Amino acid sequence: MDENYQTYLNRVARQTLPVTYESLLQHIQESPKFQPHPNGGRKAVPFPGYTVITPPSEEDSTNSGIYQNLQNCQEQLLQQLPNLIVPIPASSFHLTLADLIWDSAYRDAVSHNPDFEVQLGSAIAKSFEQCKNSSTSGNPIRWQLLGLIVMPRAIGVSLAPKDEDAYERILQLRRAIYQNPSLIALRIEQQYLLNAHITLGYFGEISPDLDRDRLSQILSDLNNQWLDNPQELLVEQAELRKFDDMTKYYREQDYPVLEF
Repeated sequence: MDENYQTYLNRVARQTLPVTYESLLQHIQESPKFQPHPNGGRKAVPFPGYTVITPPSEEDSTNSGIYQNLQNCQEQLLQQLPNLIVPIPASSFHLTLADLIWDSAYRDAVSHNPDFEVQLGSAIAKSFEQCKNSSTSGNPIRWQLLGLIVMPRAIGVSLAPKDEDAYERILQLRRAIYQNPSLIALRIEQQYLLNAHITLGYFGEISPDLDRDRLSQILSDLNNQWLDNPQELLVEQAELRKFDDMTKYYREQDYPVLEF
């Protein structure tokens, strides 16, 4: 289901263009994952599930530099766009490698199958082992930050693979997951194309007077900071992680890990 290397590069390159911002900003929506809090601000609502991600930034010393830069970018966005963006904790910044199951689908699965979570962990472990055994490349997997992207209910930064090998190895992992019969039996399937990104925040209240032209210019200006100082994310591990909402991703000791 995922695209070939060149098609992916062409698509993600368009995501950071001003004309793309101008178009997408016409359709942004308030995220239901955060609701107004009586004491002010917004609070994450329950949204449980499982995912396969790189280690969250608080546990990823290898990429501390890029995560610090992304936190600085997040702070600049909040200063210039107060109330529009609900930030996620910088400690939870990560790259999603494969979406698995979430919200109502997860709740339904665990309510009908008391062994669901154990079976899920076992199936992901098999996928990781298959990926490990089939990989012949020993090169580091590097992805480069392209710039800010606008999603329907969130804002983040887009990443592109440094080379075709980096892209194919992530696709290899995704195929090992989504084509795993044990996961298919658990009704876990691929629902999205790979769109490598790190989420910085979700949209909160969207004022009817929102100046979308100004917002587009802000995003374009922030992107300029990376033109002369390219930022790279080194993908060293894939991990099964659980989440209760969109603010923290955690793992138990027996959750499978794939080291690239």
